[in-house]
Amino acid sequence: MKKLYPLLCVLFLIYWGCEDKDTTPTEVTLWGEVYSVEDTDTLYLPYSGLTGEIPSEIGNLTNLTKLYLNGNQLTGSIPSEIGNLTNLTRLWLNDNQLTGSIPSEIGNLTNLTVLGLRSNQLTGSIPPEIWNLTNLTYLFLYDNELTGSIPSEIGNLTNLIYFELNNNQFTGSIPPEIGNMTNLTELNLYDNQLTGEIPESICDLNISWNLSYRFNISNNQLCPPYPSCIEDYVGEQDTSDCP
Repeated sequence: MKKLYPLLCVLFLIYWGCEDKDTTPTEVTLWGEVYSVEDTDTLYLPYSGLTGEIPSEIGNLTNLTKLYLNGNQLTGSIPSEIGNLTNLTRLWLNDNQLTGSIPSEIGNLTNLTVLGLRSNQLTGSIPPEIWNLTNLTYLFLYDNELTGSIPSEIGNLTNLIYFELNNNQFTGSIPPEIGNMTNLTELNLYDNQLTGEIPESICDLNISWNLSYRFNISNNQLCPPYPSCIEDYVGEQDTSDCP
């Protein structure tokens, strides 16, 4: 036993040394470039010819405040590890070829002011958590294949200035809670499958209704009577199923 004692001590130290070792990476390699976890607060790679999927390792860059990957040829789904980047204020993933649903982990990014996911091939409904990102001022989800309804929780986004859901497959009615978004100056919901009557509360928004680039709800199935503030600006609607 005395002869085994030194060996047991060594094994004990090796075991516990491994257990106590900090395995948090100090560097992350993305698309052939090495980034310091501690020092990288902005990743600016728009229109850089990036291909393939967004590596899950991106979630290790926890000091990021701005992430720009727009205008590339990225494919696959948005990794759930994106939810680790809780310091992000701006996330641009638009103009890629991303598929799949929006991960619910995006709801962890409570500091986000700008979320750009437009012009991809995203599908499914929006995770409920996204409606709790109350610091958002810009929300761009247009030109995807998103489905489902616009929930009443949309009224939580009272700081939103730009809201664009056009060119998707949203169904259901426009919730009256949209009137809570009194800072909104641009609302585009055209080219969807929205139905029902438009709530009068839409008139509470701070929008120049006569400017089509500021307000466009055409090419839906929205029914009259229309609120007086937008009566002349509803555009083409399929009213064949209206009462």
